Amino acid sequence: MKKNIHVVGAVIIENGKILCAQRGPSKILSLKWEFPGGKIEVGETPQEALKREILEEMNCEVNISEQIDHTVFEYEFGIVHLSTFYCQLVKGTPNLIEHEAMVWLEPNELTTLDWAPADIPTIEKLIGAVNLK
Repeated sequence: MKKNIHVVGAVIIENGKILCAQRGPSKILSLKWEFPGGKIEVGETPQEALKREILEEMNCEVNISEQIDHTVFEYEFGIVHLSTFYCQLVKGTPNLIEHEAMVWLEPNELTTLDWAPADIPTIEKLIGAVNLK
């Protein structure tokens, strides 16, 4: 039986553009693009996990607002349960600590990247959104 992996992703929006992060070459799903975030630890809410992960991975702080999507995607290594949330930067500037690269894109540019499959439903919702938070 495959392992269930519960993760969160931050859709950080600034000036109408969304922060996209590329996974490192030595990581699972190497060089795929994703919304920054990570695993929910035991005892954490998704929002607590997201704040911790963004601080650890990008050395900045975010405020988290409403959930965008919850996706379940089965990979070879396990079943990923991804919850994505709208976020706003409140302190610091994102840095490349865990990721290979990052870029800010307009919603209609998101499909130009090679995304991890679990992130694609969120991208579809963002492209269809009239107003970004």
